[in-house]
Amino acid sequence: MAGTVTILVGIAMVLVLVWAFQRSMIYFPETSEVPPVADVLPGGEELTLRTSDGLDLGAWFAPSSPEVEDRDLAVLMTPGNGGNRASRAGLARELQEQGFAVLVLDYRGYSTNPGTPSETGLIRDGLAAVDALESQGYPPERTIYFGESIGGGVIAALLTHHPPAAAAFRSPFTELADVAREHYPWLPVRTILRDEFPVTTHVSQTQVPISVIRAEHDSVVPARLSADVAAAAPNLVEERVVETADHNDPIMFGPEVAAVVARLAETIDH
Repeated sequence: MAGTVTILVGIAMVLVLVWAFQRSMIYFPETSEVPPVADVLPGGEELTLRTSDGLDLGAWFAPSSPEVEDRDLAVLMTPGNGGNRASRAGLARELQEQGFAVLVLDYRGYSTNPGTPSETGLIRDGLAAVDALESQGYPPERTIYFGESIGGGVIAALLTHHPPAAAAFRSPFTELADVAREHYPWLPVRTILRDEFPVTTHVSQTQVPISVIRAEHDSVVPARLSADVAAAAPNLVEERVVETADHNDPIMFGPEVAAVVARLAETIDH
């Protein structure tokens, strides 16, 4: 009996620790400084996003490339849970070459931004980015939301608050608990998880044109979860499977992904 009690106490202590420190198992921010935007994005400028809870966050904005036809649309890029905006500069340049203006944000706690990441916080950061884009002349109806991985959870929530012209999801999950269950099958994740990101709930309730991009061999977000997001979209434009790719392979940050966003833009009347 005493041994059973000891085991139960030990399990309870593990669960308490996991509950307390779970966000360090979800978010992996790169906290180093990013380079000046002029060094990485042609025509770029530094932006400060002001969140509803009083944080000032660094971000980048850049116009479309002067060498291509301007689509008169912006892409709001919400990154995944690792790195910072410097690692998304290559994709931002590809989008510029496709005729888009781009805004690349860093969430709270990423790069040198203040604050600590959480679901509520990241959504506040996304809302601040929507406001900043409108100040640049790109209201939601002239914006495509592009969410990578956990950034898909951010733009899914934004669909409800400020519906865009269209939305592209790269490696999205159905909800965060489904991913956590894959990586921590021994934990009662639905009971202890504080951040939910219910992507399919939001996606299923919008008529916004949506494209979904997924890696065939994704070791971070199982490809079947991304497929389920595509299946939930009432107005699905494209489901692009990148063959042989994994979640963070260079191809998932390159021209093939930007081309999906460009094809999505062709469906927009503006």
